[in-house]
Amino acid sequence: MNKQELIAKVAEKSGLTKGQAQDAMEAAIEAIGEALSKGDEVRLIGFGTFLVTHRPERDVRIPGTKDTKRVPAVNVPKFKPGKGLKDTVNK
Repeated sequence: MNKQELIAKVAEKSGLTKGQAQDAMEAAIEAIGEALSKGDEVRLIGFGTFLVTHRPERDVRIPGTKDTKRVPAVNVPKFKPGKGLKDTVNK
């Protein structure tokens, strides 16, 4: 399912127009992104948690040349599925 298919499904289930559903979806995605950029978690009970983890700076070995390269530290967004989502997937 891609974003447009998801928007159509949300519009169908909620009674919104596709335009309204798209605006709501984009607002939700933007709000989640803003919260994560501040280092906050976004918990959706029954669905899951969006969070940010820090990956420290490290050295990696390049297999073909055996040289090492320094990879800078980075923050990485992650998603932990909740019990409700896990139960739905495993029906």
